[in-house]
Amino acid sequence: MRSSIPTEQLYAQRLTRYLAALRNEKPDRIPVRPFVAEFAGKYAGFTNQEVTHDYRKAFAAVRRCAADFDWDAVVANMVYVWTGLTQAIGLRYYGIPGVDVAPESGFQYLEPPEDQAFMRADEYDALIEDPTGFLYNVWLPRVARDVPAPGQPASYRGHLALVKGGMAMLDYFTAFGPQCASLRHEFGMPGAIAGILKAPLDILGDKLRGYMGLAMDLMEQPAKVRRACEALAPHLCHVAASSADPGRQLPVGFWMHRGCVPFVTPEQFDTIYWPTLKPIVLELWRQGHQTLFYAEGNWNHHLDAFAELPEKSIVYHVDHADIFAAHRRLGDRFCLSGGIPNTLLWHGSPDEVRAYARKVIDGVARDGGYIMDASAIMQSDTRIENLRALTDFTHEYGVYSDTAAMSLRDVDAPAFSPEEHRVPGTFPAFPTRNPPGVCLSWDEARRDLAPAVADDALLREIWGNVDGLGNLFIWQCLVSF
Repeated sequence: MRSSIPTEQLYAQRLTRYLAALRNEKPDRIPVRPFVAEFAGKYAGFTNQEVTHDYRKAFAAVRRCAADFDWDAVVANMVYVWTGLTQAIGLRYYGIPGVDVAPESGFQYLEPPEDQAFMRADEYDALIEDPTGFLYNVWLPRVARDVPAPGQPASYRGHLALVKGGMAMLDYFTAFGPQCASLRHEFGMPGAIAGILKAPLDILGDKLRGYMGLAMDLMEQPAKVRRACEALAPHLCHVAASSADPGRQLPVGFWMHRGCVPFVTPEQFDTIYWPTLKPIVLELWRQGHQTLFYAEGNWNHHLDAFAELPEKSIVYHVDHADIFAAHRRLGDRFCLSGGIPNTLLWHGSPDEVRAYARKVIDGVARDGGYIMDASAIMQSDTRIENLRALTDFTHEYGVYSDTAAMSLRDVDAPAFSPEEHRVPGTFPAFPTRNPPGVCLSWDEARRDLAPAVADDALLREIWGNVDGLGNLFIWQCLVSF
């Protein structure tokens, strides 16, 4: 329902409320920040196929929700994989609604058989030596139907796949700016996150070795797995930092998949997963960026490790885990979010949703530092009346009566600055052939050019900028699509 408050004032109120909670402070009331994906499409009258294959409809669905629900922040598009792009590249590992799966299904990730993994067990050294080169020369030809491997004949379809994929990514990414501006200026709605991060070990399992292959490697060649994670880490950190909120207000979204018990052992977490992830989180914090730990599954076994991080450096989102245990261990250090079961939002009644929300608010939100949300991303099985009940109840019951009226922040001021929380030490110099953000170094490229007849520094600058776009393409293919 549209508010009578002027849009920019509404935006400032919501952002102030959201930022206070992110900082583990107590705002005027508990902010509501639902991660609505296919739910938004259903609410706006679109099929799953429509919002997955046409991002413009997915954007329109989010705007419809922003107009009709009094939320405090939303993701510009939570149906994050645009299958128009994945189809342009010819990616093999997605089931597209209406093509590979039913039109009313969400997109599906199709993990290859163990003997057809996109990275072989004996290819760790090549990945470690040059991660970006490995992605272009080995990984991309295996995951994209029409892209030829080095040494294979070039083809019309192969050239088209690269050009169309690059142009599609440019089209998609540049559309987010106008989408966020529309959400702000038309509906007074702040964004929820900015940027993307995945853990090095999760990338190995998700996109390179597959889970079964990685599980075998962890037993048979753990040192190679560790070195590969070390080689990937600075590149993943670069992707996260370069896509993060330049105003340092919104947290970087960190999607946590299979790095927890029982997918890995406690020893593997302690010796591989955490040592190669923690430096990334600390580096992002040094630059002034929080990280949203979207802890899919149950990560309660690892709460002590997360508690090692600097206060306020992360926001911890609870899925299947015990949110009350997470609050006891982390609540004095970090903001929490989530904890409302998606099964309840599907099968339960509005009264049951309200009762569960009351239990969570009473148990974890009394002192602030909590954001209302479902346990996991909301797909089309979330019932509209249940999400509305959750929203309305939080507004009614989640008021902090002892909190004075908020003074509005300058909405253009950064939420954090690097000077506020310098972290001792520097990001580890994990070995890699080319530094993060680089495909072909200027020194190597310069040898192919005639002697400079003009400003060599200008040539270097423009080369680096354009080369960085090539780097962005392949790493975003790996991390985001």
